[in-house]
Parts: sequence; C-alpha cells; structure tokens
Amino acid sequence: MKLKVLLPTEVLLVEQVSKVTAGGAHGSFCLLPRHIDFVSVLVPGLLSYEDEAGKEHFLAVDEGVLVKAGSEVLVSVRRAVGDAPLGELQRMVAEQYENVDEREKKTRTALARIEANFVRRFLEFATL
Repeated sequence: MKLKVLLPTEVLLVEQVSKVTAGGAHGSFCLLPRHIDFVSVLVPGLLSYEDEAGKEHFLAVDEGVLVKAGSEVLVSVRRAVGDAPLGELQRMVAEQYENVDEREKKTRTALARIEANFVRRFLEFATL
C-alpha cells in the first residue's frame, strides 16, 4: 500500500507500507493491503505503520480523516509530528502544543482588544 500523510501546508510522508494502524472515533483499527476501501475520522493520537521491511514507525497526529481507496491510504490531518521513537514523539508533541497555546493566547488577547475597542466606539456613537 502507498501511505500519504497530508498536512494543510505540505506532504509529510509518502511511503510504501504493509500495514497501517490508527485511532478513529469508534476505536482503533488496522488496515492491510487487501482490506476493503475505508473512510474514518481520526482522533488525536498515534498512527503507526509498518514499512515493507517490517519495521514499525510512529507518527503523532491531530484530528483528521483517513481514506483507503484501492492500494492507497490518504491521511489528512491538521498537525502531525514525524517518525521518531515514542519518547521523542511525546516531547515533540508537547513542544508543538506549547507553541500553539502561546499563539492562541496572543490571538485571544488581540481579539479582546478589538472587541473592547468596537464596543467603546459603538457606545460613543450611540451617545451622539
């Protein structure tokens, strides 16, 4: 099977695999080459795959969609952290979420300023 992991801004991975395991909304599942065509909503967690040499690899993925059509497995997720040992993946995911949390805080602060300014100007206009 050909596994493609797609992010909004890039193609993270394209590789020939013999097995894909992921977590969906209704639990974990495994896809093998002769599995029927399949679609699943993915939940944040681990996606593992076995390359053709039999070595297991892990990706940490955010929510997304997995589609198996014929011999191709397409995984489209918002964020993913690449092939690394499990302990390293945990550290990489923690760093990525810290960065996202900081950006979300800055965005919320800017939005609150815009809303406060809008309300202030609206009240000024209403009193004219």
